Amino acid sequence: MAPDKEKETPCVGYRHGPPWVFKGSALYQLHLVKASTARAFVPRDLRLVEAFGYTLGGMFLARYHDSPAGAFDELVVIAGIVWDPPTSCAWAARVLVNSVEACRHGRKEVGLPSHVATFSKAEASALGSKPLVKSNGFLSVLGIGSTVPEQENRREIEISETKGSSTKHLCNISMPLTGSHNKHHKWMGPAIRMSLPSFRA
Repeated sequence: MAPDKEKETPCVGYRHGPPWVFKGSALYQLHLVKASTARAFVPRDLRLVEAFGYTLGGMFLARYHDSPAGAFDELVVIAGIVWDPPTSCAWAARVLVNSVEACRHGRKEVGLPSHVATFSKAEASALGSKPLVKSNGFLSVLGIGSTVPEQENRREIEISETKGSSTKHLCNISMPLTGSHNKHHKWMGPAIRMSLPSFRA
């Protein structure tokens, strides 16, 4: 019984309870998703916010340098917007993290569909328009896919889900490099503060 209890014990960063603070940088890309597709990922008791047969979905790619679980990467695939009175919120179809502790916390405490994944990063130089997201099918189910304008330097991120001893390739994300790589594009966007609700019933 002792090993099972140890598995359930949260890491030091989560022990004091909410609010939990995560600091890092993120890319949030929005896409129109067919409402009929998004409904498959949203509980029946929640109303999907839609117009003309579409809702607003997308992806959220984050690198946390400080969190209760330490530094880790996260990809959230958003099926659409749901109405949960008195407000609306984005509904996560899948959450991928490269931290076992963050995955456990997301599932148990917040009710997120979290899975453990590996995030492999590499820098590349290329010319011409390239897809921002290339998927093996999962992201394309939600209609997520785009192109980026011509960029000289990019960071390629490959994400694969880990299940036991096997891994399944999910997608590649190509992002333009900024900062020291391109002196004319140092601005990374505004600093924001967000509060996220729990999705547990």
